Amino acid sequence: MNTNHQHPDFRKRLSALALAPGVYLMKDAEGTIIYVGKAMALRNRVRSYFQATRHRDPKTRELVSHIADFDVIRTDTPTEALILENELIKKHQPKYNVMLKDSKTYPYIRITNEEWPRVISTRQIVNDGSTYFGPYTSAGAAYKSINLLNRLFPYRKCDKKITGHDDVCLYYHMHQCTAPCIAAVDRETYMKSINGASLFLSGRGEEITGGIEEEMEQASEAWNFERAAELRDRLNAITHVLERQKIVSPRGTTADIIALAHGVGGDAAVQVGFLRNGKIIGLEYFPMQAAVHDLPGEITSGFVTQFYADAAVIPPRLMLQHALPAEEVPIVSEWLNNLRGSKVEISVPQRGDNRGLVEMVAKSAEENLEQARLKHLSDDMKMTAAMSELADALDLPRLPRRIECYDISNLQGTNPVASMVVFQDAKPAKKEYRRFTIKTITGANDFAMMNEVIKRRFRRAAEADEEKDGKWTTLPDLVIVDGGKGQLNAALEGLREVGMEVPICGLAKEQEEIFLPGRKDSIMLPRDAQSLFLVQRIRDEAHRFAVTFHRTRRSKATFHSKLDDIPGIGPKKKKALIKSFGSVKGVKEASIEELTAVEGITTHLATRLKAGL
Repeated sequence: MNTNHQHPDFRKRLSALALAPGVYLMKDAEGTIIYVGKAMALRNRVRSYFQATRHRDPKTRELVSHIADFDVIRTDTPTEALILENELIKKHQPKYNVMLKDSKTYPYIRITNEEWPRVISTRQIVNDGSTYFGPYTSAGAAYKSINLLNRLFPYRKCDKKITGHDDVCLYYHMHQCTAPCIAAVDRETYMKSINGASLFLSGRGEEITGGIEEEMEQASEAWNFERAAELRDRLNAITHVLERQKIVSPRGTTADIIALAHGVGGDAAVQVGFLRNGKIIGLEYFPMQAAVHDLPGEITSGFVTQFYADAAVIPPRLMLQHALPAEEVPIVSEWLNNLRGSKVEISVPQRGDNRGLVEMVAKSAEENLEQARLKHLSDDMKMTAAMSELADALDLPRLPRRIECYDISNLQGTNPVASMVVFQDAKPAKKEYRRFTIKTITGANDFAMMNEVIKRRFRRAAEADEEKDGKWTTLPDLVIVDGGKGQLNAALEGLREVGMEVPICGLAKEQEEIFLPGRKDSIMLPRDAQSLFLVQRIRDEAHRFAVTFHRTRRSKATFHSKLDDIPGIGPKKKKALIKSFGSVKGVKEASIEELTAVEGITTHLATRLKAGL
């Protein structure tokens, strides 16, 4: 960490900043935004970064050591600054901001505002009177809840217009829909199912059972035993689910309970318990990007402002494990109140039942973070095992941490291309992938094409300036060429021609055989070996990357014309010429005077066009 970093002299700019709310963006020497913050008074907040360092926390010292420039954006109110800060964090993903790791929109269960409402999963919030429940961290969890609801409260799954005169679908016969499409149910009865689903999702499921019991008795008295049995089964199913929804707050509180787990390595996660009418109806886990020095209140603040910015449901109360930074409390409170349209109480329970609820959710957060950490370690161990197995099987001098794989893609020799994919520590390093257009080979000669690509890549490595072109000078621990002995020998010849030597093998697809230089027999990795899974994955990625590039090239070639071969004629002029004369033939037959009437076509260019066509 460079704490002696010399900043440009910002004194004049800092003194010119307004004592007004806004957002500030810190940039590094490359102009990359590395931190976005909000302030009630921009001058005071931004100036604080460039004052004496002795009171700064380690994270701020690290951030400040990389600041080379800053920008500010004035807002009318602190709440507007918070909203803008959220948008900029999502857009720029700054290195030093606390962020939700997965910034996607989360799925909700939506009860639509229609004459015959549906219960569906959605990520899009529509302000049309629909009712939303959630969020869920996965679509699978939302669909699981929807399927349960549909068994308990049959409602329509289709989105067709209800006329009462349609053909009935299979869901009716499966007792998963009451079939308003054939007028088998009146709207009042249908809405009982929808209202039941709504109460159930709100944690008020016990309010449903009395009505079902009454309807069951009426059906039985009317000797409609089939209907009575259907209602009995539904009642039993609802009761069974309700028994698992433990009442944790006798006062019937509705709130979101937000607790935090913060690992020693800086990894962090937030767990949210959705308390509805006294019952925990869901627990969701949200991984966070945070640093080891980030304070719990800062992480909690980052979560609250980012999560609720897109939330469909703002509860009347947030119960937090850690208090928000004192200066942010009034801004966040006002913002949440505006989102909900009524007061949102923010509290940090210190004792009693509510403190117990917070501790319960916090324990769940710790367990989930530990499970995620163990899974990550397990994945890393598998990757290390795969590389170790591969090193042993191929007799490599060291662990193949960097593996490059090459694949050729051509269709009967047309538009041939090659791909180079790179895996670093058994994971795709996509920024280092490279595409090659075959330049010296015509016809369908995969061996010669592989030879050309290997020569070009490793000649670049031999001749590149390490400071300017470091990525080409990094040599792989293993090269895999897609194909058998022919491709391997062509690649070996290419290496020899440029005077380079790297470990190399060929992977033939049919039997997943691996061929090594100077070795007659192929190697067959065990079918269940992690090393086999790794080389298959790398080879398939190289093939995918090559085929995608090849399709793009073929597509462009399809629209190629003689106009593309004439210097000075780009896409814009080509479009204007075709629009004026209808075709290349029309351009060819046009006079110099007619050609120069087209925007951008000079007499010199018109003469070149005539000569070229």
